[in-house]
Amino acid sequence: MSRITYAFALVVVLALVIAGCGGGSDSSTGSAYSGKGGGAYGGGKQASDEEANEGSGASGDGIVSAAKVGDLGTILVDSEGRTLYDFHKDKGSTSSCYGACAGAWPPLLTESNPQAQGPADRAMLGTTKRKDGTVQVTYNGWPLYTYVGDTSPGEANGNDIDQFGAEWYALQPDGEEPED
Repeated sequence: MSRITYAFALVVVLALVIAGCGGGSDSSTGSAYSGKGGGAYGGGKQASDEEANEGSGASGDGIVSAAKVGDLGTILVDSEGRTLYDFHKDKGSTSSCYGACAGAWPPLLTESNPQAQGPADRAMLGTTKRKDGTVQVTYNGWPLYTYVGDTSPGEANGNDIDQFGAEWYALQPDGEEPED
């Protein structure tokens, strides 16, 4: 498949995923991000456990490492070298990404204790239980996700974009977001 055909197919899939989330009805309007746990959830329906798992490409062995990715410098990656992101709609360590959102932004899951490799800080790793009973890896309190728009290791196409009601950012090993 040529790169252009693949890119077009990816755009079509993302458009369908975004359209499937109800036209943004779960996004909060008029509020700026105010840090972890800041502000109230802006509304929208909560997904059932079945909906929460639907379309999710979530997988993982709970391994968090770090690699140099483009102009972002050294950022967190999973065991396959895919960039890991935080979501500003999450409150505390509780994920708010389910259904179509989790289809586009698969959560990093684990069936045991998460592991840190390289410059990733073991002390910043944690877990949170998702509505469907799976266990998602957290880093510095943030639930971690990959992005379907990153088709190979070393890409960070999801950094500094707004989808599903809030911004998404890669994280550095110190738990901070890289400068744009």
